[in-house]
Amino acid sequence: MEDTLIDIGEVARQSGLAASALRFYERKGLIEAEGRNGLRRAYRPETLERLALITCARDAGFTLSEIAEFLRARPSDARLRERMAAKEREVSERVAQLTRLRDSLRHAVTCDHDPLVECPEFKQAVGRVPLG
Repeated sequence: MEDTLIDIGEVARQSGLAASALRFYERKGLIEAEGRNGLRRAYRPETLERLALITCARDAGFTLSEIAEFLRARPSDARLRERMAAKEREVSERVAQLTRLRDSLRHAVTCDHDPLVECPEFKQAVGRVPLG
């Protein structure tokens, strides 16, 4: 089993996280070292998948304690499912916001309105202001 483990430096390189972040996540119980390679921690390959999930959740606004709770969740945890549904609504609203921003930027690239921020199409894309 030892030869299938990945050294902390390699996990850091592949995940894009600092080794100190990996040690921090370990202290928080988010990941677990499987063994040692000399004095260096070593992890199972699946740790990279878990780190990708942790990074995605953090980027979506989850706290580390929420992520830890999610990683331990069981299907019967109704309270956690309610919180996840609320977080899904927050993420969906953020996606909608970013989509509006993207659409306004796309329009701004070719818009000749002077000033740009007064363009009705630009305003509509940014703030859902009805056209017309």
